[in-house]
Amino acid sequence: MDATTSETPRVQLHNVSEQVIADLITSSTPTFNRQQRHCYGNATPGEFPLSTNPSTVLHVLTAYNLEPEDLAKLEATCTFFRQPAHFPPDYKLSLSELASLDACQKRAIFKPMMEEERQNLKQQCGGSWKLVLRFLLAGEACTRREKSQAIAGPGHSLAVTSKGVVYSFGSNSSGQLGHGTTEEEWRPCPIRALQGVRIIQAAAGAGRTMLITDRGQVYAFGKDSFGEKEYGGQGSKISTEPQLVESLKDIFVVQAAIGNFFTAVLSREGRVYTFSWGNESKLGHHTEPRDMEPRPLLGALENMPVVQIAAGYCYLLALVCEPTGMSVYSVGCGLGGKLGHGSKIDEKQPRLIEQFRALNLQPMVVAAGAWHAAVVGKDGRVCTWGWGRYGCLGHGNEEAESVPKVVESLSNVKAVNVATGDYTTFVVSDDGDVYSFGCGESSSLGHNDVVADEQGNQHTNVLSPEIVKSLQQLNERVVQISLTNSIYWNAHTFALTKSGKLYAFGAGDKGQLGVDLVDNQTERPNPERVNIDLS
Repeated sequence: MDATTSETPRVQLHNVSEQVIADLITSSTPTFNRQQRHCYGNATPGEFPLSTNPSTVLHVLTAYNLEPEDLAKLEATCTFFRQPAHFPPDYKLSLSELASLDACQKRAIFKPMMEEERQNLKQQCGGSWKLVLRFLLAGEACTRREKSQAIAGPGHSLAVTSKGVVYSFGSNSSGQLGHGTTEEEWRPCPIRALQGVRIIQAAAGAGRTMLITDRGQVYAFGKDSFGEKEYGGQGSKISTEPQLVESLKDIFVVQAAIGNFFTAVLSREGRVYTFSWGNESKLGHHTEPRDMEPRPLLGALENMPVVQIAAGYCYLLALVCEPTGMSVYSVGCGLGGKLGHGSKIDEKQPRLIEQFRALNLQPMVVAAGAWHAAVVGKDGRVCTWGWGRYGCLGHGNEEAESVPKVVESLSNVKAVNVATGDYTTFVVSDDGDVYSFGCGESSSLGHNDVVADEQGNQHTNVLSPEIVKSLQQLNERVVQISLTNSIYWNAHTFALTKSGKLYAFGAGDKGQLGVDLVDNQTERPNPERVNIDLS
């Protein structure tokens, strides 16, 4: 069995011609007596019409892109889907397993894998192609891999089109825009040095940028190291154009996350590697802080497939696809309770956040703000924890929470995504509405109808989730929110719609909004259309 690699994937049907399929679909002649009820059950296979053409069944299962859970239910309810299908490449695989393998072969990061690598991934995911498919789909869903995306970095911004073209704009003091200069630019400009290279994921940090290609290569520019200026000499050199990260050339990378004092990358096999901040084993390493080589994250995650990573101020979250379900691990600085373990103790190696099991919540998306974190569950519930300053946890107060707590005021909302910044949080619902709460500075929450307080301050903090009416008025379905996650810069926010339109609001003093500010403006309280088509 093989799957093509064209833009419209097709699965080769086994032992059945295209004409036969067409005849099955278009024929107006009944194949059996309409008054006779046919069921499989304990009867002979001949009484189940499709059992005589398992190739047709396999074609349908694959063509309709069924979820792994649906394929598993088919196996659980009917022996026809459990028994060996007797098709290549593995004659012992069931129809559901073959359909899962076909679906895996459509994924960009799975196609180039060698057979041994595929088998290793299968074992790591739990020994089933359905679990491998769940792992691949989960990674695509929570990071928008291979889809258009916007990144609101500290002082500069990135926008990636669905075709993999990257635009950058904003602050450029370290060459982090990748245009070969150090001049600020408010107009979104494509990075011409990457012409012909398809980017599937991007990350922005203070003074630096990382881009991931569809071949797993990593380009970096801006500050020449992955450390911070507090380390003295590091970061003194800059690169104004994209450079391949040689230390990652042997790792097929699918995601990067830039935090404070460290950077993390995720391999296609689900393994996490980190740069620097290894002194005193802060990230499971026994290296010096000046060590710029990527080191695998040790401990509980060594043999677990991670689908998403999120980096905040001195800590890292990892969303893991275990055979029993999805889970979240955290490591690093525990200040404010942002690791989610019920204390403020640092964790030098990844540790499971157990509270989600108590809440009966299966995490699907994680977000790491500077001092707080959030998760969206499969059932649409939102959990937040960490420092609650300015109301960024959405619980109606400014108290800290050291374990994940459900945002009760969103109980009537089914969330599909969440974004966190420096004391700010945004939630996207399944119908495209957006809610925000937390610090109101820089107009980055999007609540342009807020009445000034007694001191005349219009940047009022929001303690509980409020719908962002300024986005609702656009009559556009929002699919992604990105906001600045840094304690060093004023915040700005991007809203990406299903049609590929990008809107920006918040701080724009360095051109990071991608829109022209006039009359000494430094921010935009209302969403402004950025002149890029990301469809």
